[in-house]
Amino acid sequence: MTRFLGEYDCKIDAKGRVMMPTALMRQLPPEAQERFVINRGFEQCITLYPFNEWELISAEVNQLNLYVKKNRDFVRYFYRGATELGLDGHNRLLIPKRLIEYAKIAKELVLFAYSNRIEIWAKDLYDNLLTDEPEDFANLAEEVMGDKNEEQE
Repeated sequence: MTRFLGEYDCKIDAKGRVMMPTALMRQLPPEAQERFVINRGFEQCITLYPFNEWELISAEVNQLNLYVKKNRDFVRYFYRGATELGLDGHNRLLIPKRLIEYAKIAKELVLFAYSNRIEIWAKDLYDNLLTDEPEDFANLAEEVMGDKNEEQE
């Protein structure tokens, strides 16, 4: 499983191309073969998955019972805008215009890499997201992660 890590400030050119940072490229697993799938993320960002990770996530989503309306709604939204991408000769990704508009990306963006994905944020939205940090991050950590520690005992 891929384990990305890091925040990278980048610029997008007029054609919608973003240069993948070298440090992030080094984290890309060989099985991804420099292929990605990009789609709409949560909280108005775009999510970029290495192709091998997308296949795992897609297989999980495809197990949902499509006779249940909320499952169909989720699947439609999840796949909306999903596009396969490859790197060009200069290690750039061409982000589809619809996704750029969805994420409100102008010139500056942040690649926030964690776990098996890279979130692509408009820099101002990302900076604002971080200013909305919970008043007591320690309480949030206990609420979210506390049960995990209890299960291991």
